[in-house]
Amino acid sequence: MFCQALNAIISENLHKLAGIPGAAVYNYRNKKMVYERGKIMTNHAFALPVPSGHGNLEQYIHTVNNIPMLSAEEETRLAERQIKGDLEAAKQLILSHLRVVVSIARGYDGYGLNQADLIQEGNIGLMKAVKRFEPHHGARLFSFAVHWIKAEIHEFILRNWRLVRVATTKPQRKLFFNLRSMRNSLKALSPKEAQDIADDLGVKVSEVMEMEQRMTGHDIGLLADNQDDDENNAFAPIDWLSDSQHEPSHQLAQKAHYALQTEGLQAALAQLDERSRRIVETRWLHDGQAATLHELAAEFGVSAERIRQIEAKAIQKLRAIMENQADDLLEE
Repeated sequence: MFCQALNAIISENLHKLAGIPGAAVYNYRNKKMVYERGKIMTNHAFALPVPSGHGNLEQYIHTVNNIPMLSAEEETRLAERQIKGDLEAAKQLILSHLRVVVSIARGYDGYGLNQADLIQEGNIGLMKAVKRFEPHHGARLFSFAVHWIKAEIHEFILRNWRLVRVATTKPQRKLFFNLRSMRNSLKALSPKEAQDIADDLGVKVSEVMEMEQRMTGHDIGLLADNQDDDENNAFAPIDWLSDSQHEPSHQLAQKAHYALQTEGLQAALAQLDERSRRIVETRWLHDGQAATLHELAAEFGVSAERIRQIEAKAIQKLRAIMENQADDLLEE
């Protein structure tokens, strides 16, 4: 219902965003791509425009990058209106963050899938994030939306990358999106390298070796442009991808590990006692200057060391809950 109602308001502005002949429009309800030359279709649950060709893609990216980002105050005000059912506010939140989807989708170029499709899936994740976003937990919409955007893109990659699905369980998914970035070269893994990767990811060595075989193999015939030319054998894109800067696991993990699981963050914060939540929010989820241990010690009438202990325990609990939430979201 959220997407259906929002479409009625946003559709009149979408042609300004992607007024490109031959633009592809996503049918959110039925999970199908619909193409119509010369106009954006508006009789679907929620139509977000995605260009269908290379030139259109560049124009789309240029357009969304020119949409101004929101200030924290504007974002909070719009989010509060969206929670109350204001679809115009939801539209503004979505349009102002389309550039975020483009940025994230570019990190997945190495899987050989159409970038427009990756952007489209990311847009669906952005819509889900806007629907669930609550500004008073301290995180910005950008941070909150990252996980939803990546989750949709991950699912799309796993559904479409190969004829035979390479990752159907949690350990396999973890390996699929981390194995290439953890390898030191394109050579076969040595026993020690396989053991190190298994230890880092918390999986079995046999699972590492099995995933490497799946990822370095290729589908016969269908993935080759020159099937009868021995000198020009074509491989699956993952076989020749070596640029680690495009690996999906590293782009945001270091800078936004705490924010990547923000759906879990909100659930976890609700499970903390009032004092622990207050400490975490003022130390980590603030808009300005973080509170010091001594300031919080004075507020609660305990020592700074006690505040540090409470903080450490609360963060540990948050991480555990967020990790479980993230795994559950990827399986939906």
